[in-house]
Amino acid sequence: MAPADPVDIELRLLVEAIFLRYSQDFRDYSPASLKRRVLHAQQQLDYPNISAIQERILRDPMAFAQLMQYITVPVSDMFRDPAYFLALRHHVVPVLRTYPSFKVWIAGCSTGEEVYSLAILLREEGLLSRALVYATDINPASLERARQGIFPLERMRNYTANYHKAGGLGSFSDYYTAAYNGALFDRSLLANVTFADHSLSTDSVFSETQFISCRNVMIYFNRKLQDRALGLFQ
Repeated sequence: MAPADPVDIELRLLVEAIFLRYSQDFRDYSPASLKRRVLHAQQQLDYPNISAIQERILRDPMAFAQLMQYITVPVSDMFRDPAYFLALRHHVVPVLRTYPSFKVWIAGCSTGEEVYSLAILLREEGLLSRALVYATDINPASLERARQGIFPLERMRNYTANYHKAGGLGSFSDYYTAAYNGALFDRSLLANVTFADHSLSTDSVFSETQFISCRNVMIYFNRKLQDRALGLFQ
């Protein structure tokens, strides 16, 4: 049996330390993906090695919060993969119309781009007032950014193109106000949205829902954790 790579040992110890100290469970995340992100954090945050990261975060919650920005990959776009949202309009919306009220769970909502995208879609289809939307993530900083609803103004051109490809029925600029370098989205879009901290690794089912959206989160899980998440969704 070949000796283990020291970096892999450090990574396993870091993940265990995170679980014991902060109750965040990355033990069943894809090792290759997790290793790549932790090594990127090591480089960007100027740590000499992964062991130094572990030593720091055990004593400094702010350092852990900083590390989480690298581990949880808070990067998304509004109406990302427009064909997905077009399919929602054509195939899911007609089913949701049959309910007097319904619940939606956006699992792994990151910084909220999908939350606002779905809220816009539901408003245009006349369903937002019937919906109760739960938007969950394991990263408190990402949830706070989602609540604020402020996104870089330079992204609006791409978001606008996605919106129209996704079957948008109006003008995308009607949903936000430009100020300096930011775009502040209409707060009324969040009237029926509840943001909450939730981990697919350790927490139980969030709520009985009629529609669940979990996009590009499970690709970072190993098979065991993927099966657990699917069990929560059933």
